[in-house]
Amino acid sequence: MTTIESKYWGELRTESTHVRSGQTLLTDAPVDNNGKGETFSPTDLLVTALGTCMLTVMGIAAREHGINIDGATCSLVKIMASNPRRVSEVQIVLNFPKEGVYSDKEKAILERSALTCPVAKSVHPDLIQHVIFNFA
Repeated sequence: MTTIESKYWGELRTESTHVRSGQTLLTDAPVDNNGKGETFSPTDLLVTALGTCMLTVMGIAAREHGINIDGATCSLVKIMASNPRRVSEVQIVLNFPKEGVYSDKEKAILERSALTCPVAKSVHPDLIQHVIFNFA
Protein backbone atom coordinates (compact mmCIF):
# COMPACT_ATOMS: atom_id res chain seq x y z
CA MET A 1 0.00 0.00 0.00
CA THR A 2 1.22 3.50 -0.83
CA THR A 3 2.55 5.43 2.17
CA ILE A 4 2.94 8.90 0.65
CA GLU A 5 1.54 10.56 -2.48
CA SER A 6 3.42 13.60 -3.84
CA LYS A 7 2.47 16.13 -6.50
CA TYR A 8 4.57 18.73 -8.28
CA TRP A 9 2.72 22.07 -8.34
CA GLY A 10 5.24 24.01 -10.43
CA GLU A 11 7.64 26.75 -9.43
CA LEU A 12 9.77 24.14 -7.60
CA ARG A 13 7.01 23.35 -5.05
CA THR A 14 5.62 19.94 -4.14
CA GLU A 15 2.83 18.77 -1.88
CA SER A 16 2.98 15.39 -0.17
CA THR A 17 0.13 13.61 1.55
CA HIS A 18 0.54 10.90 4.16
CA VAL A 19 -2.08 8.48 2.86
CA ARG A 20 -3.11 6.90 6.16
CA SER A 21 -3.62 10.17 8.07
CA GLY A 22 -4.35 12.62 5.26
CA GLN A 23 -1.76 15.05 6.68
CA THR A 24 0.04 17.14 4.06
CA LEU A 25 3.25 19.08 3.80
CA LEU A 26 4.79 21.35 1.20
CA THR A 27 8.35 21.60 -0.01
CA ASP A 28 10.09 24.39 -1.87
CA ALA A 29 13.51 24.45 -3.42
CA PRO A 30 15.77 26.60 -1.23
CA VAL A 31 16.65 30.13 -2.27
CA ASP A 32 20.25 29.09 -2.98
CA ASN A 33 18.92 26.54 -5.48
CA ASN A 34 16.51 28.76 -7.47
CA GLY A 35 13.55 28.28 -5.15
CA LYS A 36 11.32 30.43 -2.98
CA GLY A 37 12.49 28.90 0.29
CA GLU A 38 9.06 29.49 1.81
CA THR A 39 8.87 26.09 3.51
CA PHE A 40 10.98 22.98 4.07
CA SER A 41 13.21 21.89 1.23
CA PRO A 42 13.61 18.18 0.46
CA THR A 43 17.05 18.24 2.10
CA ASP A 44 15.54 19.97 5.16
CA LEU A 45 13.15 17.02 5.40
CA LEU A 46 16.07 14.61 5.26
CA VAL A 47 17.70 16.35 8.21
CA THR A 48 14.37 16.63 10.03
CA ALA A 49 13.79 12.91 9.49
CA LEU A 50 17.16 12.15 11.08
CA GLY A 51 16.56 14.30 14.15
CA THR A 52 12.99 13.21 14.74
CA CYS A 53 13.91 9.56 14.20
CA MET A 54 16.54 9.90 16.92
CA LEU A 55 14.00 11.48 19.28
CA THR A 56 11.42 8.79 18.46
CA VAL A 57 13.66 5.77 19.01
CA MET A 58 15.04 7.33 22.19
CA GLY A 59 11.40 7.68 23.29
CA ILE A 60 10.84 4.00 22.62
CA ALA A 61 13.98 3.03 24.56
CA ALA A 62 13.11 5.45 27.35
CA ARG A 63 9.64 3.94 27.71
CA GLU A 64 11.08 0.41 27.77
CA HIS A 65 13.60 1.34 30.48
CA GLY A 66 11.48 3.69 32.60
CA ILE A 67 13.42 6.83 31.64
CA ASN A 68 11.55 10.11 31.30
CA ILE A 69 12.69 12.20 28.32
CA ASP A 70 9.43 14.12 27.84
CA GLY A 71 10.31 17.59 26.62
CA ALA A 72 13.61 16.54 24.99
CA THR A 73 14.46 18.71 21.98
CA CYS A 74 16.66 18.51 18.94
CA SER A 75 18.41 21.33 17.08
CA LEU A 76 19.69 20.60 13.59
CA VAL A 77 22.17 22.27 11.27
CA LYS A 78 22.36 21.16 7.65
CA ILE A 79 25.62 21.67 5.77
CA MET A 80 25.49 21.41 2.01
CA ALA A 81 28.29 20.50 -0.38
CA SER A 82 28.55 20.85 -4.13
CA ASN A 83 29.79 18.69 -6.99
CA PRO A 84 27.50 16.88 -6.50
CA ARG A 85 25.06 19.03 -4.53
CA ARG A 86 24.20 17.07 -1.41
CA VAL A 87 23.88 17.22 2.36
CA SER A 88 27.43 16.56 3.51
CA GLU A 89 27.03 17.01 7.27
CA VAL A 90 24.30 17.20 9.87
CA GLN A 91 24.99 18.72 13.26
CA ILE A 92 22.51 17.45 15.82
CA VAL A 93 22.18 18.73 19.37
CA LEU A 94 19.88 16.68 21.58
CA ASN A 95 18.81 18.48 24.75
CA PHE A 96 17.22 16.61 27.62
CA PRO A 97 14.86 18.00 30.27
CA LYS A 98 16.49 19.70 33.22
CA GLU A 99 14.20 17.80 35.59
CA GLY A 100 15.82 14.51 34.62
CA VAL A 101 18.90 13.11 36.24
CA TYR A 102 20.36 10.42 34.04
CA SER A 103 22.63 7.60 35.15
CA ASP A 104 25.54 6.54 32.99
CA LYS A 105 23.57 3.43 32.00
CA GLU A 106 20.54 5.51 30.98
CA LYS A 107 22.74 7.87 28.97
CA ALA A 108 24.31 4.92 27.16
CA ILE A 109 20.88 3.46 26.35
CA LEU A 110 19.66 6.78 24.93
CA GLU A 111 22.85 7.51 23.00
CA ARG A 112 22.98 4.03 21.46
CA SER A 113 19.33 4.17 20.43
CA ALA A 114 19.76 7.60 18.80
CA LEU A 115 22.91 6.70 16.90
CA THR A 116 21.36 3.50 15.54
CA CYS A 117 17.96 4.88 14.56
CA PRO A 118 16.64 3.68 11.20
CA VAL A 119 17.24 6.98 9.41
CA ALA A 120 20.81 7.22 10.71
CA LYS A 121 21.42 3.73 9.35
CA SER A 122 19.67 4.46 6.03
CA VAL A 123 21.59 7.52 4.87
CA HIS A 124 24.83 7.24 2.95
CA PRO A 125 27.84 6.48 5.18
CA ASP A 126 29.62 9.57 3.81
CA LEU A 127 27.05 11.81 5.53
CA ILE A 128 28.77 13.16 8.63
CA GLN A 129 26.45 12.93 11.62
CA HIS A 130 27.90 15.07 14.39
CA VAL A 131 25.72 14.39 17.44
CA ILE A 132 25.92 16.14 20.81
CA PHE A 133 23.94 14.87 23.80
CA ASN A 134 23.20 17.54 26.41
CA PHE A 135 22.00 15.77 29.52
CA ALA A 136 20.85 18.18 32.23
